[in-house]
Amino acid sequence: MLASLVTFLDAAIINVALPAMVRDLGGGLTLQQWVVDAYLITLGSLMLVAGSLSDAFGRKRILRLGLLGFGATSLLCALAPTGAVLIVARGLQGATGALLVPGSLALILSFFSGPEQAKAIGAWTGWTGSAFIAGPLVGGLLVDTVGWRWIFGINVLPIALTLALLARMEEPVRPEGARIDILGAVLACLGLGGPVYALIEQEKVGWTHPTVLVSLGVGVPAFIAFLVQEKRSPHPMMPLGLFRERNFWVGNLATTSIYGALSLGMFVITLFLQEVGGFRATAAGLALMPTTLIMLLLSSTFGGLAGRFGSRRFMAVGPCVAGVGFLLMLRVGTPLDFWTQMLPGVLVFGLGLTTTVAPLTAAVLGSIHKEQAGIGSAINNAISRVAGLIAIAFTGLIVGPRLDVAGFHRAMLVTAVLLVMGGVISALGIRDPPRKA
Repeated sequence: MLASLVTFLDAAIINVALPAMVRDLGGGLTLQQWVVDAYLITLGSLMLVAGSLSDAFGRKRILRLGLLGFGATSLLCALAPTGAVLIVARGLQGATGALLVPGSLALILSFFSGPEQAKAIGAWTGWTGSAFIAGPLVGGLLVDTVGWRWIFGINVLPIALTLALLARMEEPVRPEGARIDILGAVLACLGLGGPVYALIEQEKVGWTHPTVLVSLGVGVPAFIAFLVQEKRSPHPMMPLGLFRERNFWVGNLATTSIYGALSLGMFVITLFLQEVGGFRATAAGLALMPTTLIMLLLSSTFGGLAGRFGSRRFMAVGPCVAGVGFLLMLRVGTPLDFWTQMLPGVLVFGLGLTTTVAPLTAAVLGSIHKEQAGIGSAINNAISRVAGLIAIAFTGLIVGPRLDVAGFHRAMLVTAVLLVMGGVISALGIRDPPRKA
C-alpha cells in the first residue's frame, strides 16, 4: 500500500501546485500541462513493461528498484532549476513510478486468497484511492507553508519506510518461464506514448502539425504491431488470452469509463474552487476530504463484501451513485456556497466511489491466475492512467477556453455520464463466481 500510495499521491498532488511553479519558473500554461502530462505519459506507457519485469525478475526486487528510482527522481524534481529540467525529471519520475503499482498489488495477490484477498484489495484501494483524493489537500498545505518543491521532497519519507518494511518480507515464488518481451516493450511504449502525445499537442498546434502527424504515424502502427507481436510471442508481455476472461475485459472496459470520469471530475473541481471560488490551495484540498475519509473507513468493508457476494452489484450501483453526486454539483453557482452547493455532492460521490473501487479491482484480478497478477495489475492500471490522461486532455473542449460556472456544469455532466456508463457496463457484463455452500 505504501509503495503504490506515493505514485497515486504524486499524480494528484500536483494540480494545486501548478500556479506556484509558474510563478517561480515561468513557462505559463505550457509548463503546467507538461509537468502533469510528462509524468502520466511515462507512467501509463511503461506500466505494461513494469508488470512483465515484476513477473520475470521478482516482485520484491522490482519494487525495491522502483522505490529507489522514485526517490531519486523526486529529489531531482524538487531541486529542478528550470522548467525544462522539471519536465524531464517528471518524465523520469513517471517511469520509475510505473515499477511500483503492478508489483505492489501483485504482492497482495501472492499472499492472500479467497475472501481475505478481496478484503486486502479493499484496503489497498482504500488507501491508494484516498491518496488520489487527498493529494490536493497535502499539496495545498505544502504550497501554502513551505513551498511547492516540498511536494516532491516529502516522498522520501514514505519511500524510506517502505524500503525498511520490504527488507523484512520474503520474496514470493516467481512464476516459471517468465521472460521479457523486449520487442513488445518497445512497441508498447511507442504505441501508447505516440497517440497520447499527439492528443495533448493537437490542442495547441492542431491535428495537421508535423509533430502531431509524426506521433500518430509512429504510434498507431506501433500499437497495431504490438498486438500482432503479443499474439505471436512465446512469452508475451500482455497475454491476449487474458482478455478471453469475461470479467477481465469487462472490468477493464468499466475501468476506462470510471477512471476517465474520476480524473476529469477531480481535475476540474480542484481548479474551479481556486480560480472561480477563490479558495486557497489548502482549502481546495480540504473540500475533498470527506471522500477520503469515507474511502478510508469503508473500502476494506466493501472489498470483503465483494469477496463474499461477488463484485457485480457493487460495480453496477457504485458508479451510478457517484454519478448522482456529480449531478448534485450542477447546483453550484456564484457566489459559491460550498456547504450547500457542493458538499452534498462530494459526500454522495465519496460513497459511490468507495462502493466501486475495491470490487472493481477484485473482479479484474480475481479472474486471472496468481502467476499473472503482475501483468494483470499492470494492464488495469495502465488503462486507468491512459483513460485519465485522455479525459484531462479533452478538458479544454468540454469546459471551453475559460473555466466558468457553465464550463464547470458541463464537466460535471460529462463526468456523471461516464460514471453511469461504467455502472451499466458492469451490470451487463460482470459475472459473479458461484458462491460456495
